[in-house]
Amino acid sequence: MKIVVYGPGCPNCKVAEKIVRDAVAKAGVEAEISKVEDYVAMAAAGILGTPAVSVDGVVRVAGRVPRPEEVSAWLVR
Repeated sequence: MKIVVYGPGCPNCKVAEKIVRDAVAKAGVEAEISKVEDYVAMAAAGILGTPAVSVDGVVRVAGRVPRPEEVSAWLVR
């Protein structure tokens, strides 16, 4: 599973990344988590609002911090 957190480093983006990392640890799943802060890369991925999170190439949330239960639901396969 590949998870990407998009955001320039604002406080909400840091919270989103923490929620994602905590949810992955709690679920005990193997996931590669990366952070994209480059605006050009965000635009290329179709991200217009941050923070944003994609799972396996599918944007799950953009323009707001995801709730922990949302992230947990994304991790169930």
